[in-house]
Amino acid sequence: MTVKGEVTYLLSKMSVLHKVCDAKDLEPGQGRTFSVGGRSIALFNVDGNFHAIESECTHEGGPLGDGPLRGTRVLCPWHGAEFDVTTGAALSPPADHAVSPFRVVVEAGEVTVELP
Repeated sequence: MTVKGEVTYLLSKMSVLHKVCDAKDLEPGQGRTFSVGGRSIALFNVDGNFHAIESECTHEGGPLGDGPLRGTRVLCPWHGAEFDVTTGAALSPPADHAVSPFRVVVEAGEVTVELP
């Protein structure tokens, strides 16, 4: 099924895989924000493993995809809150709660994210 130029794959009645980018477009140690299925998603490449979380910091909405990645931690560029990109857990103030993580599938060089 094609929706607004995105390739999607129906997984169930509750979730869909959306193509985000090609794996070669995001180097290890980098993160970037993408608009996926009407949502803003931060995608990270941690040593060749891709992880996706909501892109807005739970403190004041800072763009997590623009923050520096240190291992599996991303630092919010606005106020320094840290999040685990593998789970979405808030690891330091000023953020006091997690962001949602999303399942990532890499197949044939394409990175897709599962959205409910």
